[in-house]
Amino acid sequence: MAKNKTTETTVDVFDFIEGYVDKDQKKQDSFKLIELLSEWSGFPPKMWGPTIIGFGSYHYKYASGHEGDAPMLGFSPRKAQFSLYVYSKTEKSDALLKDLGKFKMGKACIYMKKLEDIDISVLKGLCMESIAYLNEHHECAYRSY
Repeated sequence: MAKNKTTETTVDVFDFIEGYVDKDQKKQDSFKLIELLSEWSGFPPKMWGPTIIGFGSYHYKYASGHEGDAPMLGFSPRKAQFSLYVYSKTEKSDALLKDLGKFKMGKACIYMKKLEDIDISVLKGLCMESIAYLNEHHECAYRSY
């Protein structure tokens, strides 16, 4: 069975941002996302793979037998745009997307250029809905306040 490439690492998140992100605005947005996602998830940021900053974790297992761990919430400050890993396919999440702002949607990933393009309160709603979904359907490490 193939080994997961995206696993938690010991790389320092802040060192990663300083060394990887080359634009000041993207650095500021990255630090703000760290603040928000830490607050909403209750977990500190950890590097997952070479470029994903994740918060908390959950264990998944597919019908095929493939299983692994992934961050509950996360993002990556990619060169062209941010990739946000904060979405779970639910009716509530789909309704929230309508008010999120300026973004593009992948299969389960939200792409945005900068934080000011989206509504932070809607982003929080998406994150909380995703955490609730993951808690209901997977084994999660989640702190409830």
